[in-house]
Amino acid sequence: MNITRRQTTQMLLGLAGGATTGAGLHIPSVFAKEGGVTRAFASSLVGTPRYDESMTHFNYVNPDAPKGGRARLAAIGAFDSFNPFVVKGNVGSGFTLFGGLIYDQLMDDSYDEDSTSYGSLVEWMEWPKDYSSVIFKIRDEARWHDGEPVTPEDIVYSFELVTTKGRPLYRLYYENVEKAEALPGNLLRFTFNQTDNRELPHIMSQVPVLPKHYWKDRTFDESSLDVPLGSGPYRIGKFEPNTFCEFERVEDWWGRDLPVNIGKHNFDVLRFEYFKDPNAAFDAFKAGQVDFREEPSSLNWGTRYDFPAFEGGDVVRLEAEIEGPKRVIGSAFNARRPLFKDRRVREAIAMAFDFEWSNSALYFDSYKRPSSYFQGTDDLMATGIPEGRELALLEEYRDDLPSELFEKPFALPVTDGSGRPDRRALRRAKKLLADAGWSVKSGKLVNAEGEPFEFEFLIGAKVQERTIAPFIKNIERLGIAASIRLVDSSQYVSRVRAFDFDMISTGVANSASPGNEQRDYWGSDAAEKTGGRNTSGVADPIVDALIEKIVFADDREELAAATRALDRVLLWGHYNILQIYRPFERIAWWKDKVIHPDPLPSHAVGFPSVWWDPEAEG
Repeated sequence: MNITRRQTTQMLLGLAGGATTGAGLHIPSVFAKEGGVTRAFASSLVGTPRYDESMTHFNYVNPDAPKGGRARLAAIGAFDSFNPFVVKGNVGSGFTLFGGLIYDQLMDDSYDEDSTSYGSLVEWMEWPKDYSSVIFKIRDEARWHDGEPVTPEDIVYSFELVTTKGRPLYRLYYENVEKAEALPGNLLRFTFNQTDNRELPHIMSQVPVLPKHYWKDRTFDESSLDVPLGSGPYRIGKFEPNTFCEFERVEDWWGRDLPVNIGKHNFDVLRFEYFKDPNAAFDAFKAGQVDFREEPSSLNWGTRYDFPAFEGGDVVRLEAEIEGPKRVIGSAFNARRPLFKDRRVREAIAMAFDFEWSNSALYFDSYKRPSSYFQGTDDLMATGIPEGRELALLEEYRDDLPSELFEKPFALPVTDGSGRPDRRALRRAKKLLADAGWSVKSGKLVNAEGEPFEFEFLIGAKVQERTIAPFIKNIERLGIAASIRLVDSSQYVSRVRAFDFDMISTGVANSASPGNEQRDYWGSDAAEKTGGRNTSGVADPIVDALIEKIVFADDREELAAATRALDRVLLWGHYNILQIYRPFERIAWWKDKVIHPDPLPSHAVGFPSVWWDPEAEG
């Protein structure tokens, strides 16, 4: 499951009006106990929380939204499992996106704030001055769908289950947890093996919450279509593998009347129709078989919204401007492969991507080019040349970093957009390849042993060929034999999990408050763990050290400086070809089927959580 930073930073939120602590954590105190223990039921990693204890609902919801009706969505690919926590099996895009609705969480995201969450299963949390542990108070009224209470023992069991048998990301994300234990009074405590990591108490609110009495007699680390027991607003209903899956609203859900849930989870049924081809999914939307669509294709957006229902006003669409960090899309080199171990080779190939032509000819000028892995943040992007605290951090590693990193800003090639090769860029690329030991003979790039430079771009959907083929053609101008390999979705997932590829398309979604998840994105320990998120295979001790600087930052200024330093080292390492990002989200819907609050939340589209059926009656 490709988890975004929004999903993995569901941090606790606190009461307004309190003090500010380090690492950018603004945690208003409910009270402070002897010895400096702080208790709060909420926090924000980047600013003062918008809501206080008097909140009755989020401002962006319609508290009177009716319950009822259904929303139909399209999912691409197939599914053969309902267990998203393990490597085996394919849970499908539908479950990946919204399967979390069957499992309640300790904390719930706010859609109009960065890196901010509110208590759902949790009433409050507390931690000591040195951040060596955290205690959560589980709500006494929390229940599983079978009526059994949600207990601290469940969460201790869940933590041990996912960190021993789950995906590698859980072991990495929670590697500093020394002990998980249930305490009297419906309390849960996590003890850490280090101090002064200010993010640790908060990321523990993201631990999956699974029922011990359901899983204790089942095999967890296998794929399964057994309908799992949850505690959230939905349960799995009717389904047919690889065809459709329905999520049914739990009418007597225990958390329905919490302030964080008022106006949310309004549809009685969320139905995912599965399609093997994105074009078939779009055709189904046009035909009224799908009610809502987040449009990933600029081609569709630019040329295919000319069908009768759209022109007649039955289908509406919107370019929704979403505040906060942007998802950066590009191509990832597999630096585990000998071909791509040399930074100069990666840089040379990156120079073959023509953003200006691609944006005009392929993307209808709907994208911008990213210049950072933290695009859209105010203080985390590496710009100019390193200065101040960032420079001080990088000086320690000067001898092992490219000299250009200290001398000039990182800049991606710019072309005239004509589609003609940029001769200066090609000359620069050829020199880089020559310096790395490659030369052109009889039109082919070969190494000292005469072996040709050949690699494969792996894709899982035919529609990708349209955008990758021109890039491949430009690469061939360097004498490189590059090809595209199309495989079915299941094979694609399996190969990417096993890092069995040369190059793939990839996306990086960071937050305004980076932290422990950076170990999983870029850390050496994650580079060889099957199913991990270090797609490019970055294994650099400098990167590892900078990640730890982020994790243990004393204040926002130090965190920002360390993040800029990490960003700069990754950029100059050319592990990915940063290609595009969207300044807005493209959404379309049938207006008589689904409706949204006006205005939309500032930091998310919020579908389906805060939308509803306009024909529902209660």
